[in-house]
Amino acid sequence: MISRQNTPVQSWRGLPAAQQPTWPDEHALGTVLCDLAAAPPLVFAGECDQLRTRLASVARGEAFLLQGGDCAESFDAVSADQVRDKIKTLLQMAAVLTYASSVPVVKVGRIAGQYSKPRSQPTERRDGIELPAYRGDAVNSLEFTPEGRTPDPERLKRMYHASAATLNIVRAFTTGGYADLRQVHDWNQDFVASSPVGERYERLAREIDKALAFLKACAAEPSEFRSTEFFSSHEALLLDYESALTRKDSRTGQWYDVSAHLIWIGERTRQLDGAHVEFASRVRNPIAVKLGSAVGADEALALVDRLDPDREPGRLSFITRMGADKVRDVLPGLVEKVTASGAQVAWICDPMHGNTFTAPSGHKTRRFDDVLDEVKGFFEVHRELGTHPGGIHVELTGEDVTECVGGGAEIRLDDLAQRYESACDPRLNRYQSLDLAFQVAELYHHRRAPQGE
Repeated sequence: MISRQNTPVQSWRGLPAAQQPTWPDEHALGTVLCDLAAAPPLVFAGECDQLRTRLASVARGEAFLLQGGDCAESFDAVSADQVRDKIKTLLQMAAVLTYASSVPVVKVGRIAGQYSKPRSQPTERRDGIELPAYRGDAVNSLEFTPEGRTPDPERLKRMYHASAATLNIVRAFTTGGYADLRQVHDWNQDFVASSPVGERYERLAREIDKALAFLKACAAEPSEFRSTEFFSSHEALLLDYESALTRKDSRTGQWYDVSAHLIWIGERTRQLDGAHVEFASRVRNPIAVKLGSAVGADEALALVDRLDPDREPGRLSFITRMGADKVRDVLPGLVEKVTASGAQVAWICDPMHGNTFTAPSGHKTRRFDDVLDEVKGFFEVHRELGTHPGGIHVELTGEDVTECVGGGAEIRLDDLAQRYESACDPRLNRYQSLDLAFQVAELYHHRRAPQGE
């Protein structure tokens, strides 16, 4: 009963599709996909086109991308307060980056669709019991029971409705006054007294206030100061879901995946002959691909040929996730060869996924210093090659979790158990996220300085 409508975006069927759940009831899955195929779009084609234009500016070196949000969203975390805290953290980071870099910052959330996760193993064993691995709330439950771990297609509908609710909240905050630059102090009210990085942010906020007061005195108050563009993104992992939410634009006849503005292909699913690359090649959205340290330049060039054959700036971004110990060795060859090919991709640094380790307590974690060092290496490579460090892609939360160690308000290994809430990978908390933004802003400001300065 699964819909196999004769459209270009169904061409992935029959190709190897990695990291797909084994649905126990094909009839139930087909019913859900038919419902999703008839559902309203979550985003619109024109919004995707707008993001592609913004990413073209990133690819040309005229803007910087800030992409961040949860490792894996939870159905239980769709509340105005939790969404607001994520937005607030990203707005604060963007204010720091914009003021220091003097270029537009394109804001993209890992939000409203990041409900599925690839897994290194298909099953998990505890106390002699083996069950399917948790693949995100879109597929099954974190609860370690046979019922909880059985993939349930009804969860795809829950993902759609949770994404719709989240996007409604995001749009309310970003267009309803909360994102007004004159609120730059209000974003920080609960943050200054307890944090050195908060105090540093408040000093920057006062400088922004002075600039806004000057513009007001000159009778110049652009409407852009009162709201902000904010785009959604997630890994396009569950191809049944993504296909069901693909629509033909009546204006252009082009196909768009209307589950998000930007979709990306992960490190585990970027096989050139695989279903994920085929699907992404057929939709008009901006596309990103995660590249780990094992990728070769020839493979990167082949991905360009498949996903960006017209060499269109803004169409394709490469999100590199090398690890702090490898980025300086692996990244130069990739950037050199892709640039020499004439492709204008946006180069984005994901300093999170290559720096994960297991603490003695058993918690997966990351060191803030390793995250920062990978970002530094990313900037060093682009500085040496004369290319543009286009942005950062970070797993973060607006809450005061204890999942990554280090940072200005230092979290130690012994602190991890205090408030470790991620269902999958560790996230930077609000303090660490803002600390990283200041560090990145300084790197961007000095990116063109002569070597040895």
